[in-house]
Amino acid sequence: MKTSVVILNYNGEQFLQKYLPSIIEFSQNSTTEIVVADNKSTDNSLEVLKTQFPNIKTIELDCNYGFAEGYNRALQKLDSQYFVLCNSDVLLKSDAVSPLIKILENDSQTAVVMPKIKSMTTPKNFEYAGAAGGFIDMFGYPFCRGRILTNIEQDNGQYNKNCEIFWASGAFMAVRADIFKKYGGFDANFFAHMEEIDFCWRIKNIGYKIVYCADAEVFHLGGGTLNQGNPQKLFLNYRNSLKMLFKNLSNKKLFPILFIRMTLDGFSAVVYLLQLKFKYFWAVVKAHIALYANLKTLFKQRKELKKLIKNYNHKEILNGSIIFKCLIKKQTEYSKLKQ
Repeated sequence: MKTSVVILNYNGEQFLQKYLPSIIEFSQNSTTEIVVADNKSTDNSLEVLKTQFPNIKTIELDCNYGFAEGYNRALQKLDSQYFVLCNSDVLLKSDAVSPLIKILENDSQTAVVMPKIKSMTTPKNFEYAGAAGGFIDMFGYPFCRGRILTNIEQDNGQYNKNCEIFWASGAFMAVRADIFKKYGGFDANFFAHMEEIDFCWRIKNIGYKIVYCADAEVFHLGGGTLNQGNPQKLFLNYRNSLKMLFKNLSNKKLFPILFIRMTLDGFSAVVYLLQLKFKYFWAVVKAHIALYANLKTLFKQRKELKKLIKNYNHKEILNGSIIFKCLIKKQTEYSKLKQ
């Protein structure tokens, strides 16, 4: 099979019933298969697949490996040329796969492509997880064309041109299968959150491009597994962001940037404490403890990655702080940022 659209599912029986039909309608054809990889769901997901979608290929994993390792294990079982990773809470209203694959076929240096991602609940707006292409600032804070921190733009056609970006959203992204497998896929130690940014950063350091495709559009519900206010999600985001910086920064930038980032984390922890949000405070503290606990593994990963790196400098990394630009300079839209 040329392309596999792979949905990683965990206790998402309602999402499968609502949104899988749209994936089938606009994606499945003679060269594209739909695959659902189940992360040992405890609900009726497998029964729903067997009874309502008997023709859909299913991969049953033996436990919940999280987003990162769940995809790694599922994709190892497939022999397609291209993988399209699709969240179970994504709705299609048109063919979003073919435009992505076309870009991959026309440019061998492009490794990952993502579509325009819009909100399912507010369809005129971009969606938080990816919007019109992801970027990071120099301290590792992610933002998007169409979403700066929590400020989300309406889609008025302002991002209707393809362009190179820094990271593609794991909510819906197409990737070359050989590159995904050759360079280790997602970091299993991340479990979930930020793993796609880490993967894209790693691939860019090696010399490949990440691209946004304006001709493809999907609608994402978001927060299907962990909502934005969940302390566990906060812990994963803080921890994985620090891991990502440790693995991918150059020797010159590593410790200065990491020190500043950890200091900023400390300030945010104090704010949570003053707001009496104790679970959020401990989420940040535990994230930093986890970083120290994993230093041996991180140094080993960094050493191995250094052998592959061709370029540390990327124009898609904002030279400054996105928090400062947004909160102090009031640059709440991507078009207002001075890159």
